Amino acid sequence: MNTKVPALELRGLARSYAEGKGRLEVFKDLDLSVYPGEIVALVGQSGSGKSSLLHIAGLLEAPSAGEVLIAGQNCARLDDAARTRIRRIGIGFVYQFHHLLPEFTALENVIMPQLIAGATREAARTRAEDLLTRMGLKPRMEHRPAELSGGEQQRVAIARALANKPLLLLADEPTGNLDPGTAANVHQELLRLIAEEGLGALVATHNHELAAGMSRIARLDQGRIVEG
Repeated sequence: MNTKVPALELRGLARSYAEGKGRLEVFKDLDLSVYPGEIVALVGQSGSGKSSLLHIAGLLEAPSAGEVLIAGQNCARLDDAARTRIRRIGIGFVYQFHHLLPEFTALENVIMPQLIAGATREAARTRAEDLLTRMGLKPRMEHRPAELSGGEQQRVAIARALANKPLLLLADEPTGNLDPGTAANVHQELLRLIAEEGLGALVATHNHELAAGMSRIARLDQGRIVEG
């Protein structure tokens, strides 16, 4: 039995939406835990609700019922300001598209979230340089996104997501916009960096080969999680 406090714990999660005169049920009584140092692949058919589940886990959307715990703290019913604080320092996000700020360099894109969270410029720069170096981008730090390849841009996005040393990383098809060779390389670098940082990660992917390389697979099927 794992005695650690989960980085993420979903208990009895339910989510439904109004649809015409009825309701569309996305989740019902869904449970999932992700522990520190664990990388869980979230798989399921298109439309199964993977993105919605990540939005709820990331405190971007409230569940209809159930609990969302981040490092043991029940966050589902917190007010907007409290959820924002937890997202800023406790959760890192990586999306299919990098969403880098085009007018800033790679280094500045990784420094900025740290400054917003209250880090000093010196500490933020040191952390950003370390992460980008570990992602193989030391020679590219002063380049703007338009000067970087797609794989390099996504590496910067990963470094940015980890800049504030979050407890939990949520990734939604993080390599889905890359060619297969680049996707495999970025995926391996992502897994390595997550393991080095010791955080918990939930990674939605359609790529079953990549999913097989993670700690375990959680399959979203008919509104519930099926392990394996």
